[in-house]
Amino acid sequence: MATKLPSSIQRLINELSRLPGIGPKTAQRLAFYLLKKDNVDLNNLSQAIARVKEGIVFCSVCGLMSETDPCPIDLDPKRDHAIICVVEDTLDALAIERTNEYQGVYVILGGALNPLEGIGPEQLNIQKLEDRIKDHETGIKEVIIATNPSLEGETTAMHLLKVVKGLDPNIKITRIARGLPMGGDLEYTDDITLMRALEGRREY
Repeated sequence: MATKLPSSIQRLINELSRLPGIGPKTAQRLAFYLLKKDNVDLNNLSQAIARVKEGIVFCSVCGLMSETDPCPIDLDPKRDHAIICVVEDTLDALAIERTNEYQGVYVILGGALNPLEGIGPEQLNIQKLEDRIKDHETGIKEVIIATNPSLEGETTAMHLLKVVKGLDPNIKITRIARGLPMGGDLEYTDDITLMRALEGRREY
């Protein structure tokens, strides 16, 4: 008869394997790693997990995950509130923030259009983009569409283009450039990435 894991450990493995990017084997390794930790570390971890949602809100202005509403970016008078960058989720905004180059504000869509999964415009925070455009006193100068370069992201970008043009045809609409990653070799780059790199070329 094969030896079975204790039910409490198996339950932990099952729950860990439900996390994105973690399969059964990785979940098992994590479970046994946690078993080796002392009680203080485990208590700190369990408390952090239990309380992760307690102090988190979604900014009513942009949809960014934050500890305050409005979020610190929308409250910052040094940011250019006439430039809006539209991204799919908070992690995308954080990635842009790490560059220290962008000084505008955001709208977090909360996903991308995907009819097959029942995600239409009503399920996304497109209304927040419309509100920002309508409510801004001095007028929006630019909307940067920074959805992912996937089929869903491109579909969403096209829909956003129509929405913004319908509200104000004078707003400048840009799409983030897509191309070759740093350190990449041309010979190993797929055709679509190379095509987009050529399309997005600029004077040197």
